[in-house]
Amino acid sequence: MKTAIATLALAASASAFAPAPVNTKSSQLNSVWDSYIGGQDFKGGEFKFDPLGLSETYSPLVPFFREAELRHGRTAMLAVVGFITTDFIRIPGDAYSFEAIPKTVDAHNALLEGPMHQLLLFIGLFDLVIGIPAIQATMKGERDAGDFGFGYQGPKDAAGMKDMEMKELLNGRLAMCAIGGIATQTVLSGHGFPYV
Repeated sequence: MKTAIATLALAASASAFAPAPVNTKSSQLNSVWDSYIGGQDFKGGEFKFDPLGLSETYSPLVPFFREAELRHGRTAMLAVVGFITTDFIRIPGDAYSFEAIPKTVDAHNALLEGPMHQLLLFIGLFDLVIGIPAIQATMKGERDAGDFGFGYQGPKDAAGMKDMEMKELLNGRLAMCAIGGIATQTVLSGHGFPYV
């Protein structure tokens, strides 16, 4: 019995040193990475991450996926700054003071009646008036994902603009991870910034 277990363990560990199989899936994944920026990591190396194969399975929805990634990344970047800032600075008013809400994470429950309803209303109106038509235009190919036409004063050349778009994607991805870590750590530790 011991010999059989040892043999199975040896065979299983030997497969770790076998050459990696060459992935010859369809060229749909390659075309997604060729037509959209975002297939690189922070160091500039290749990082074509799609473990579930969503770009192949749901290829008509790829513009929506990019729109969602940009929107969530932008929201997360604002959330990280807001979460840290409110540990040091508060807006005027007794309801928002450090005495009423000692920790930022408690603001949701403390402000559930009133400010949270207004926030839900404004986000809902933004989605109805601007978000839904923008997503429909993106799906029809009438606009780039994430471009709301606010007249961004970025780089004038195409290479500089592509670099800025890549930075926005990478920073958004980092911020999405960061806000999850910040919220989890502040709940677990019970402390504000630096969340230890």
